[in-house]
Amino acid sequence: MNYRPTDTRAVICEFVGTLALVFFAVGAAVLSGSYIGTLGIALAFGFVLLAIAYAIGPISGSHVNPAVTLGMLLAGRIELRRAVEYWVAQFVGAIVGAALLLLVAEQVPGFRRYGAFGTNGYGTRSAVGINIFGAFVAEVILTFLLVFVVLAVTHKIAVVGFDGLPIGIALAVIHLVGIPLTGTGVNPARSLAPALFAGSPALTQVWLFLVAPLVGAVIAALVHQTTHPAMAAAKAARAAAVEAESAARTQEGGAA
Repeated sequence: MNYRPTDTRAVICEFVGTLALVFFAVGAAVLSGSYIGTLGIALAFGFVLLAIAYAIGPISGSHVNPAVTLGMLLAGRIELRRAVEYWVAQFVGAIVGAALLLLVAEQVPGFRRYGAFGTNGYGTRSAVGINIFGAFVAEVILTFLLVFVVLAVTHKIAVVGFDGLPIGIALAVIHLVGIPLTGTGVNPARSLAPALFAGSPALTQVWLFLVAPLVGAVIAALVHQTTHPAMAAAKAARAAAVEAESAARTQEGGAA
């Protein structure tokens, strides 16, 4: 795929979408967590992602997550240049979203940002005290489910128009399981941004929530290629078409 000026819209959408995810979904945990509980926070993440998917999905694909973008890259849905642009937009958007959330939260009497602020953690920073190994495995599995669902329901041979719903449901279920364990990362941008403002020990542990989701995304892409052969065949057909077009252009250039 050649880079076009209109592709800038997709990058902007990833920035705005990730910003919104952090501000509203993480904001639900930071500002309303004591009122809505685990279920409310999980639903907030699911519904926010659902809304974002329908708002920017037709333009950028609504990745709003570096792990999802990695899965898409490995599945052959996007090229490397676009993936890098998305990653930059997602991390910057998440940081801006966290900064705006902090700006609002600091106006609330008694708000404490350090060590918390919607960050992820293990050990003493986990509600159930999960250890580092358990946290890593949990984040890999939870991210695997998210990326696997995204890859399956966004393919061109999947049912059109309903991709946002299963993705939103998947993220809500993932949070129901993950919040007591690690606070639920499954998104490196979402995990890093609040940690930058929360300081230590959130920053000390954030590496796990950067690495584990990427591992989960790689596994999801590999499994997807095995379990969805029709989709893999479509990918191979596209690659063959591109190769044939390139060969034809080379021959035309030689003839000229």
